[in-house]
Amino acid sequence: MHATPSPPAPDTPRLAMDARLCMLANRWGARHTVGTFFAAISRLGDGVFWYAVMLALVLLHGLRGLHAALHMAATGLVALLLYRVLKRYTRRPRPFRTCPGVIAHLPPLDEFSFPSGHTLQAVGFTIVALAWYPALAPLLLPFTALVAASRVILGLHYPSDVLAALVIGSGLGALSLWLVSWAIPFA
Repeated sequence: MHATPSPPAPDTPRLAMDARLCMLANRWGARHTVGTFFAAISRLGDGVFWYAVMLALVLLHGLRGLHAALHMAATGLVALLLYRVLKRYTRRPRPFRTCPGVIAHLPPLDEFSFPSGHTLQAVGFTIVALAWYPALAPLLLPFTALVAASRVILGLHYPSDVLAALVIGSGLGALSLWLVSWAIPFA
């Protein structure tokens, strides 16, 4: 747990709402069962789940699965580079550092909050995977939503970090599909 003395919450109404939502979600995550569940989801979202999906696609679908896995991996690499640049540029402190009462239920992977890299990756991976295999929607959509929620519940991100990552990840996934659509058929 990373409980650090925090400065007062932001004063502007939009930022104050973001902080309040973060505090409410984080309090819910303080319940042992809830915190344990979302910590496990977040850890899976670190990459283990996505690597397992990519490996399963290759093993179950051969060359088509390999193309899908490589497409996911390329999109993931661009997402990783993009979110690192954005974090370095925006330098938004994590909520457990700025919101009184918010506790990090897991140690963060890096210093800054905006955008949520887990959410950005999950959304980008999901969009690409579903273009190749729409039948994966019942597995990937709930998992992606849980990863996004986990980041706020665990005190590591503001809701706006997650929403921004959703938009960026969607755009990145769509751009990735557009760029490769001429080279590799999805059907």
